[in-house]
Amino acid sequence: MIDCIATRRRALAAGLFACALTALPGVAFAQARQVPETREQVTLSFAPLVKRTAPSVVNVYGARVEKRPQNPFMDDPFFRRFFGDGGFGVPRERVQRSLGSGVIVDAQAGLVVTNNHVIENMSEVKVAFADKREVEAKILLRDPRTDLAVLKVAEARNLTAIELADTDELQVGDIVLAMGNPFGVGQTVTQGIVSALARTQIGVGDAQSFIQTDAAINPGNSGGPLIDMKGRVVGINTAIYSRSGGSVGIGFAIPAAMVRLVVDSARAGAATVRRPWFGARLQALTADVADGLGLDRPAGSVVASVVEKGPADQAGLRRSDVILAVDGVAVDDPEAFGYRFATRPIGGTTALTVLRGGNRISIPVKLVAAPETRPRDPVKLTSRSPLAGLTVMNLSPAVAEELAMETANEGVVVSDVEEGSTAADIGFQKGDIVMALNGEPMATSRDVEAILKERRRAWEVTISRKGQTITSVFPG
Repeated sequence: MIDCIATRRRALAAGLFACALTALPGVAFAQARQVPETREQVTLSFAPLVKRTAPSVVNVYGARVEKRPQNPFMDDPFFRRFFGDGGFGVPRERVQRSLGSGVIVDAQAGLVVTNNHVIENMSEVKVAFADKREVEAKILLRDPRTDLAVLKVAEARNLTAIELADTDELQVGDIVLAMGNPFGVGQTVTQGIVSALARTQIGVGDAQSFIQTDAAINPGNSGGPLIDMKGRVVGINTAIYSRSGGSVGIGFAIPAAMVRLVVDSARAGAATVRRPWFGARLQALTADVADGLGLDRPAGSVVASVVEKGPADQAGLRRSDVILAVDGVAVDDPEAFGYRFATRPIGGTTALTVLRGGNRISIPVKLVAAPETRPRDPVKLTSRSPLAGLTVMNLSPAVAEELAMETANEGVVVSDVEEGSTAADIGFQKGDIVMALNGEPMATSRDVEAILKERRRAWEVTISRKGQTITSVFPG
């Protein structure tokens, strides 16, 4: 199974454990690779590398106070007289905690990268350095799509940062070290090799192409670094394949190219990560279709639909085109394309290798951010209804991109579901599009707010979820 290392949260992907691990410092990777030839070479120590990079690896602690529901008997003064306000010995509040790792990527600004799931829903975050200092940290940017987060430490003195590597230079078989705080025992270093590159469909976030390693990664390593032999961060360890929750030698790290995108957005003061907008929906290339196209293997992404006036449309991409590569790098499926396209810098162009009518052609696509064609106008729904606890907003290409939705550009979308709310209990999900209430089409978030102020004996709710229309009736 895949489970978050710090939180043991079960992922939806078949049999994986999503985990955030610690990130490490980086240095140039242009080195000669050779197999050890002597006993002396085999017994060389990693100690100098660890000594240089360890000060940049930190522990990340999160906490939040949860209020327990009050026992109904406590409304009676008679019971409070004998049992107090705690309610039969049950605390009115409890503290939820999380533990993970992180890595300093900017010493001057005090920026630390960790996994989003380490600090998700946490109201207090602290960072503990290798020299035992412990300081408060501010959550600068969270990106659930990549399971990455950037923290800013309150005290940015005497910090040492690690360079982010160029992961395109990484090769299968390269030696790497993973550093973090497994099971809270303290800073730990494990060694392994790069087992595979460009692993997709891991079930952790989206737009990903993971580095696979056999370096031991365990709960508590979340947000920590995977470093190369030059001391550069090549990835942030984020998941393991395991049936028990412990390491079995199959771990996954988010490549440094994606980490750099998130860090640069935080440096720029952005509230969200700015990614290039493609404006098309892709499907995996099946073996039958690949055979019909004369391809020797089912590697590529089929254009299923194109958003009018989007970058893909303006570049001339058509339905049924097969995208084989981005800037000369092969992309085997939509997930690999999403990672490669998302890490291109906004403002330029990228060249797609496309198979059309049996011919391979190169199509340049402009790298632009998704536009916010109308104000998102978020509204939290509090009226008594099946939707109580939802936050809804107006859809636009920008909102759809942030929520990782496929080409949906208009309507009203659920942007947040309050934990423990009526809507959460019913099963509403982030990304659901509210199409109609009691048969009335919903065009804006204010339309939804207005109709829910009415008292109804029943509510007929129609939503769209991942292309499927669902209609249900709930009591008022």
